[in-house]
Amino acid sequence: MKVGLFVPCYIDQFYPNVAVATMELLQKLGCEVGFPLNQTCCGQPMANSGCEMESESTAKLFVENFKEYDYIVGPAASCVYFVKKHFNILEQTDDVQKVRKSIYDLSEFLIDVLKVEKIDAKFPHKVGLHTSCHGQRGMRLAQSSEIVGEDYSKQKQLLRMVEGLELIELDRKDECCGFGGTFCVSEEAVSAKMGKDRVADHERHGAEVLTGGDVSCLMHLEGIIRRQNTAIKVLHLAEILNG
Repeated sequence: MKVGLFVPCYIDQFYPNVAVATMELLQKLGCEVGFPLNQTCCGQPMANSGCEMESESTAKLFVENFKEYDYIVGPAASCVYFVKKHFNILEQTDDVQKVRKSIYDLSEFLIDVLKVEKIDAKFPHKVGLHTSCHGQRGMRLAQSSEIVGEDYSKQKQLLRMVEGLELIELDRKDECCGFGGTFCVSEEAVSAKMGKDRVADHERHGAEVLTGGDVSCLMHLEGIIRRQNTAIKVLHLAEILNG
């Protein structure tokens, strides 16, 4: 299958190792991975700032870049969610509808499309998983604690396949980290306090590594960890799964 690798702009600029790990992991699992060189931002920052219509040309470019692929996979649930749910600002041509239906978060793609049951990776560390709000309540990658129903997490399912990895339990497994896109700019004090609470939950339970599927959240938490000189390393899910 032909998979288009969608790399959000902040990953491209600040965390290219996450993009490389995602590509290598998909290739190990038998995918033919392509990377459209003309891809840019999906338009989410503009839309979140109240300029949704101004993001229309960016969305059109995204469709043009990825319309030929069987699947589109990105290591960022929030950006994937934006394409899937908010590209309704465009005329719903066949290409637009195909892109919206074909885009997947990395963990969702591995579990639901590739049906991965085994990962060839070793990571002998205590790991805490931060599930982003977009990933959990938008992409439905995990059960929300306010919903009565069977508990599940696609990201935990993958992490449990990694040899030697000990997944810790948190007091508040689906609490927001406080990033929230432009929220961390407009309400920086509240955002920082929420992030500190999130880090403290991981530290309290002995996490050596904090992971997740949204680099935006991980970037926010890593900044807090560095400023506090906390002894926790931050890695994206793809970096762990890539072994």
